[in-house]
Amino acid sequence: MLKRLIESESATVISRPVVVSLTSLGVIGESLRSEGVRVHALGMSSALNFPITLWRLVRLIRQDQPRIVQTWMYHADLLGGLAARLAGCCAIVWGIRSTAIPQGILSVTYWLVRLCAIFSHSVPHRIICCANSAKAAHIKLGYAEHKMIVIPNGYDFSAFDRQVHSRARARLELRFGDNEIVIGAVGRFDPLKDFHNFVIAASELVARYPNVKFLMVGRNIEWSNPTLRGWIEAVGLVKNFQLVGEQSDAPYFFSAMDVFCLSSVSEAFPNVVVEAMAMGLPCVVTRAGDAADILGDDAFVVPVKDSVSLSAALLRMCDLNPVDRRILGERNAKKVREEYGIENIRQKYEEVYAESVRK
Repeated sequence: MLKRLIESESATVISRPVVVSLTSLGVIGESLRSEGVRVHALGMSSALNFPITLWRLVRLIRQDQPRIVQTWMYHADLLGGLAARLAGCCAIVWGIRSTAIPQGILSVTYWLVRLCAIFSHSVPHRIICCANSAKAAHIKLGYAEHKMIVIPNGYDFSAFDRQVHSRARARLELRFGDNEIVIGAVGRFDPLKDFHNFVIAASELVARYPNVKFLMVGRNIEWSNPTLRGWIEAVGLVKNFQLVGEQSDAPYFFSAMDVFCLSSVSEAFPNVVVEAMAMGLPCVVTRAGDAADILGDDAFVVPVKDSVSLSAALLRMCDLNPVDRRILGERNAKKVREEYGIENIRQKYEEVYAESVRK
């Protein structure tokens, strides 16, 4: 989201950005630097580096004299917020991006979140949450509710437009037949994505629709993953599944699908739902994070961890004829393109920044 904001054209508040990574440059930092954005990497590797990293941040902020410091996620919220306060020269806006907060008292993040909750009342001018669910989760932890605002993620949909007509090529490459219904799932292999729920729901669906195929895309979504492979083998659906791993061109793989499914147990703002909808796909989602709000159709929203309900919703989707599924998909595409275009979201950020500067 940070990268999209910077790359979106703007001559107003978000101008001449300077990006600071607490750790390494990473792929995004290198990409931004190649586009001419100033990017600093502070090389922090553990909590023991907090004091020196804080001092480096104070020096950078005093040197550049920014009007606004926008931080993203807990480590940056705490260190960046304190550094900006010590530098004494700018408005501070925190960024909250998740709802899944570690609960173990031995977790560094557990204590970091609770420190942020305390400092939220005195350090930031505003706190931007990416989802209503993220806001609610952090209010329960004691965050300053009166400072919090929800601004969803924004998207440049041009990359999706380029793949709108890739369906025939993608399905041919993936060896899907014209009469097969392809249900897709996208995301890294992680307990929060609950892909076991997806596999179990798939097994119940195939009993009614043997021509249904399943396409899974994401990091460690491969046949070499013994856990995932074991789940699929246990229900006898190896021939029904395609596992293609992490891909740089997700819209191309969306184009091969007929239906998208989110099986997650926890999310904040699930980007994949917006991306699938932008590609004109009808969707079935669990009530994880803001997924139901994004979809806006309770007929295809099911409880988390409920493979029976998930399978039933997918069955209702398969029962629709292709024309009705296409109409659902077109409605989805219209909805997300109107609500989550990067230009509209950038404007919301700029309004918060302008308000914070005036305080």
